[in-house]
Amino acid sequence: MAKSATVPTMGAQDPTDAVHDARVLGKPKMVIFGLQHLFAMFGATILVPTLTGLSVSATLLFAGVGTLLFHFVTKGKVPAFLGSSFAFIAGYAAIAPAGEANLLPYACLGVACSGLLYLILSALFKVFGPLRIMRFFPPVVTGPIVICIGLILASSAIANCDTNWPVALLAIATIIVANIWGKGMIKIIPILLGVVVSYVVAAVVGLVDFAPVAEAAWVGAPFLWDNTVFSLFGSSFDAGLAITAIITIMPLAFATMIEHIGDMSAISSTCNRNYIAEPGLHRTLLGDGLATMVGSLFGAPANTTYGENTGVLALTRVFDPRVVRIAALFAILLSFCPKFAAVIAVMPACVIGGVSLVLYGMISAVGIRNLVENHVDFMQTRNVLITALILVLSLGIAYSAAGAIVLPAGSITISLSGLAVGSIVGIVLNIILPGHEEPWNNEKEAEQPSGKPELTLPLEADLVDMPITNE
Repeated sequence: MAKSATVPTMGAQDPTDAVHDARVLGKPKMVIFGLQHLFAMFGATILVPTLTGLSVSATLLFAGVGTLLFHFVTKGKVPAFLGSSFAFIAGYAAIAPAGEANLLPYACLGVACSGLLYLILSALFKVFGPLRIMRFFPPVVTGPIVICIGLILASSAIANCDTNWPVALLAIATIIVANIWGKGMIKIIPILLGVVVSYVVAAVVGLVDFAPVAEAAWVGAPFLWDNTVFSLFGSSFDAGLAITAIITIMPLAFATMIEHIGDMSAISSTCNRNYIAEPGLHRTLLGDGLATMVGSLFGAPANTTYGENTGVLALTRVFDPRVVRIAALFAILLSFCPKFAAVIAVMPACVIGGVSLVLYGMISAVGIRNLVENHVDFMQTRNVLITALILVLSLGIAYSAAGAIVLPAGSITISLSGLAVGSIVGIVLNIILPGHEEPWNNEKEAEQPSGKPELTLPLEADLVDMPITNE
């Protein structure tokens, strides 16, 4: 494969102080390092079910199970933890507003189909290579989609903040202080700190009703049958709503796929190992997709690789995947404690609002960064048109009176969310509009030393300086 796409080089760290086999540290230290990974993912992972109405216990269970499944598929080589994906929150909100329990299984069905899309893309990556597939999802398409995900969710964050702005602002301030001025582990867990600090203050001033916590059992099942996708297939099954959920949510997988590739690149650079080539991007995508499918079928959110845990890897220099699997086991154990889930369930809306306001803004900021870092040329009319239509269609339809485009199809009704319409239009326009440079097919451009790379994707052709190991 021609090296026509390059990745901004992340400084390779000195491997002499790295620990690739944590067994030399002893079991107690391995447990401590595992708990660090658990704390790093905790804030964001439990926030997703809190925002969507999904089960916290099921979320923790399938974050752990999904991580173990990912490690099995990737041959136990990649030290990645899989937690709840924020990219799908807009999809849940479109299908199950306010977390309506009877509608959430339909949203989970759409997410499960997104996981199936991961499996298909994994096979295509294996057969054709990443460059030929990613040509259909360049930054000019994925960037605006990610921007819209955050902006569509912004109104719900403000609504939650409105319940008590002082507590919400405290959550925001805590996240900012920890993120900017925090040192070591503090800097890696700003979301968790924002939740804990504002939650404690809310409890002190009497904003929390702990009665449900007192009534909850210490041990119980992490999910209910009625919350699973399997519960849909009965006499009350709504085919139109199922199709709507699939069409609405599946396009979001393209954004999370880009996120996945970026995370794999970051982990590779941090660990000084070429995980893009071995075990291979097709395996990591397959593991991520299977984890998402399995979790969503049982009423848990979509899973994704977590950047927070990459931060823990960089901080501790312990790169052994066994440590991450310990964190996964702790997550599974916590999922069987309904009392813990009740503590999360009674979290005040103002706490959720303050934390989510920052997170939703960061989602949109990531989309902007995607455009900037990949040098998307807005002097080209095609790029302006693609971006403009994605933004206007996604936001305009989302905030319209109907909130979707409603299409009657015989006895069923299909509703297309703004994000689904914007994503589909952007992908199609990128394919049909002329003027799209394709550096992955241009050998001469690849050989020009002065040429500016057009595609900054972390692909195997660009990580040749990293060693491939068979640990």
